[in-house]
Amino acid sequence: MADDVVSIYQGGGTLAQAVLSSAPEGMLIAPAWKRVAAFMLDVVVLTLLLHFLTGQKLLFYLMSYSLLSESPQYAVAFLTNWGLFFGSHYLYFKYTGRTFGRTLAQRGFRIAIVHDNGTLLENHHWGPRALGKLIYLVPVVGVLWFGFRDALRGRSKDAEYRTSLDLKNHTVAAVDWSLPSETRLKLR
Repeated sequence: MADDVVSIYQGGGTLAQAVLSSAPEGMLIAPAWKRVAAFMLDVVVLTLLLHFLTGQKLLFYLMSYSLLSESPQYAVAFLTNWGLFFGSHYLYFKYTGRTFGRTLAQRGFRIAIVHDNGTLLENHHWGPRALGKLIYLVPVVGVLWFGFRDALRGRSKDAEYRTSLDLKNHTVAAVDWSLPSETRLKLR
């Protein structure tokens, strides 16, 4: 046994390089569970903040579908709260992306949203990306269909470990410390 030759397998680089041909050397793809957890944390914290800012009425109006059959003022309150809910999430995703290159929860989980080649997204990319994230907030269908589908895609090598939102925007969720140094320096 002592005379056996030990060989070390030299793989073809990191997972990102194996899946994405344009990935820089050493870039790692963020796990799907971290992406899901970061999204959920962002939504829960922002929704609770909005709930308290609206005098603890937001969640009541969001979940009271029977208000649509009441008088017009209740229907307006119901629709206004849904507009506030979607609008604030859109603005949050857009402007935290522009400012930090990711949301606050993604920053906490050390996830960076970058182009396929490891460069940061320009400001004009964050609006469509934020709009695309709103589909996950649609009651029942958003979570059970779109969210579950994209969580599975984020774990699949066939889908390049990217969600449909990533594919549409030509982005990838990378581990921030694995990015090239010039990209890391620009992240806040």
